[in-house]
Parts: sequence; structure tokens; C-alpha cells
Amino acid sequence: MSNIVVFGASGQLGQCLKKVAENRGLAGIFFPPESEADILSNEALEKVFKAHKPGWCINCAAYTAVDKAEDDIDSARVVNKTGAENIARLCKEYQSVLIHTSTDFVFKGDKALPLTEEDIAEPINVYGVTKLEGEEAVAAILNEFYTIRTSWLYSEYGNNFVKTMLRLGAGRDELKIVADQVGTPTYGMDLADCILHIIASGKTAYGTYHYSNEGVASWYDFAKAIFDISATRVKILPIKTAEYPVKAARPAYSVMDKSKIKQTFDVEIPYWRDSLITCINNLLTL
Repeated sequence: MSNIVVFGASGQLGQCLKKVAENRGLAGIFFPPESEADILSNEALEKVFKAHKPGWCINCAAYTAVDKAEDDIDSARVVNKTGAENIARLCKEYQSVLIHTSTDFVFKGDKALPLTEEDIAEPINVYGVTKLEGEEAVAAILNEFYTIRTSWLYSEYGNNFVKTMLRLGAGRDELKIVADQVGTPTYGMDLADCILHIIASGKTAYGTYHYSNEGVASWYDFAKAIFDISATRVKILPIKTAEYPVKAARPAYSVMDKSKIKQTFDVEIPYWRDSLITCINNLLTL
């Protein structure tokens, strides 16, 4: 394979990609630190492209603080839209294929049907708006790109729901968890493996794809599984979204249809609970 450069290398997905690449023994994949690969600096990006001449770029960099974004729209937009735009322009100049990561939060999520890539994106929070703007910026500049939307990402790295639940569960007797928001957890290692599989496939079926683990869960279901698998003794109570007020609205139903990515790239996607077992076992042995 030609050289691959990962932007957002220190983030959750970036670290998962590094681990999966190491496990596969991949050479020619580079993880420059943000200090050298600032996606908001065209000068820094130019240096990275000149140094590595990537055939592929993977953009994992994103502003992901969903509630904070409601009061910080400029910061969210400059990372999620402008940063993606900057990478896309250089990908065009250097004839690199871009894999751009996005989110289920580009959808309104008001219908209980799995979302396909053809469904209309109608984000209901600033984070979703800026991620959709990033998708549109990439598509306006490039013909050779993949946008991969994912959901409820967790792993052994970074801050995520699984690690938060394990921490809170260890220190409390009771937790209240939202039960009327439904989606699918995604194990970062599985997504990283899929991304590298797409690159290795040699296929050129460019466009937008959905990837999460298989199955459906509410946040309550997700938390219950985390505590069951980790043998954490804590009582959890299901509550409605209205009982847990936050700045940003969330989609009530953001389960994504993965038929397109499975059929196009012959991908086998693990069931969410099976992957959760793997992650928690790894976390408990760290």
C-alpha cells in the first residue's frame, strides 16, 4: 500500500488505528502529532504532505464536545468544517484519497428506522451541523473520498462512555441513565480495522458509508451491559431524556443501516456486546 497519514493521531480513533496497524505489522502509516499536523494550519499540513506524499489520508480530528459546542460554535466549525476543508484541498493537490470520519449526529433521529446513507441529514445540534458542513466541504472539493459515519464510539483510549461508567460505577451505589435514546455502540478497534480493510481492498467505490457495531441499544442498555460484564455492583435506573437536561439536543433514534459498507467491502461487523466484552477485558487487565 502507498503511504497513509492519520490526522488526529492522539485522539481515540487515531490511537485505535495505531494499535491495529501495529498488530497487522503495517509499514508506511504515519501518525504525526497535532503539533506538527495542525489541521488549521495550511503551512503545517503542506509540510506533512511534502514529507510523506500520502496515497491515503485518514481524518480523525474533530471537535467532539457536543454540549460545549452549543456555546462555542466558532471553535466547533473551524475544526469540523475548516479543518476538513484544509485536508481535502491538499488531498486534491497531492492526489491522495481521503477517509473522513463523521457521525450519526448529522441526523434528526425522529423515526425508529435504521438510517441509510440516502436519508436526509438534519442535525439538531451544533456539533452535528458542523460535522455535516465538514462532510459537504470534503464532497465539494474531492471526487476520491470516503466519508464514514459512526456512532457512540468507545475504546481503551481517550474519554468515552465505557470508561466513564466504569469510573462512576466504582464510586457510587446508584446511577440514572437515559433509556429513550437509541443507537449502537461502536468499538474503536473494529472501526479502525474496517478503515484499514477499505484501504487494503483496492476498491474505488467512493462516497458515504455507515459503520457501527451490529445491534441496537439505549444508553441504559449500554450501561447495564458495561456493569454486567465488568461485575460492577451498582444500581442503575432508566430515565427519560427530559429528566437529564443537557445543552445539546440528541437524536432519539440514530441506529445506522450498514448494508452498503458490508456489501461493498465484504465486511463482517461484530455484535456490539461481543466487542464490549473484548474492550472491558482489556481495560480491566491494564
